[in-house]
Amino acid sequence: MAEHPLRVLIAGAGVAAFESALVLRDLGRVWVTVELVAPEQDFVYRPLAVAAPFRMGDVKRFPLQRLVEAAGATLIEGAVRQVDPERKVVTTDDGQELAYDALLLTLGAQPLEAVEGAFTFRGPQDSAEFERLLEQARSSGIRRLVFALPEETSWPMPLYELAMLTRVHLTDRGVEDVAVGIVTSEAAPLELFGVAASAAIRELLEIRGIELTLGAAPTTFDDGWLQVSSGEPIRADRVIALPRLEGPRIEGVPHNEHGFVDVDEHGAVWGLKDVWAAGDLTSFPIKQGGLAAQQAEAAAQSIAAHAGADVQPGSFQPVLRGLLLTGLAPRYIRAEPTTEQFAFDTEPLWWPPAKIVGRYIGPFLAMELGLTLPDVHFDKGAGVEVAVELQHPPRAQ
Repeated sequence: MAEHPLRVLIAGAGVAAFESALVLRDLGRVWVTVELVAPEQDFVYRPLAVAAPFRMGDVKRFPLQRLVEAAGATLIEGAVRQVDPERKVVTTDDGQELAYDALLLTLGAQPLEAVEGAFTFRGPQDSAEFERLLEQARSSGIRRLVFALPEETSWPMPLYELAMLTRVHLTDRGVEDVAVGIVTSEAAPLELFGVAASAAIRELLEIRGIELTLGAAPTTFDDGWLQVSSGEPIRADRVIALPRLEGPRIEGVPHNEHGFVDVDEHGAVWGLKDVWAAGDLTSFPIKQGGLAAQQAEAAAQSIAAHAGADVQPGSFQPVLRGLLLTGLAPRYIRAEPTTEQFAFDTEPLWWPPAKIVGRYIGPFLAMELGLTLPDVHFDKGAGVEVAVELQHPPRAQ
């Protein structure tokens, strides 16, 4: 160990927190000590929340303490409420004061209702209610389900997954008289992945008989009608919407009107010294686990260099990777917005072929938790393909 290793405090215990802890373990092992502060007892693998209502996969939980230790860090229980950058102290909700030399904020964001009157699917906490909605669609007077993507939504893929999984679920059970539609403010389906991916997604929706309404931002749902920002209202019996996100608004940390924090290309928080941020609480407009890991890697490299490690910090260059659950064969989508390169395939485009993709956290979760992808157990009797663990690496992409 260095004579006086840099004390790094990571606030949060999600994807960005683990990616950064693993980077620091690799690059700055002798230069830093790492502590994670978080109120949770478990690490929750959230990406399969869309599959849980269909009994195709589970939202997995793992003891946080064991994972933090495996990542080479120490866990402190508490929720960060305030940062004093002058004293270099973080205060938790129970009054603890935690000193740091370098602080990395990975506190995520809070999901809130975006379409008034709609059912907001935020993640695991809403799986049971969505399962009840499916039961109503199978047995009652529900004849039209609309999945609504508000303008404020920062990651649209879960909505498309819910719509396609719902269509396959109902069709397999002989329910043919329930219409399923998507209403989105996008100009093309999943447009952030590029033109070719949008065309492929549109074809998938057409094959499944899912109606698609583009360029219509949903606003409110009342008395059987979904109001949109432009155009005529859309008839619906139930509307399922994704949430909008708000940042945590930590006292002492500058943020914009939505609570998000501005950072530079290395994750350093504008206006503060020795404070970095990564993941959903930053002002980067797309909120997604893989991007959070990329931001965290850049921030951790910068911190390691600051501590004295022989590393040239890289900057955050977003690469989008999305594993789309369709109810049949999953689709792997990869896009580089800055170069306009993209790929769309039923074969894995990265390894491990996980929902959460990161240079460090992907292999770490696969090894520590046994999570290989697609970690979704489809029912052969449901008329969909069975997902199997992959035993060989895919072609390079």
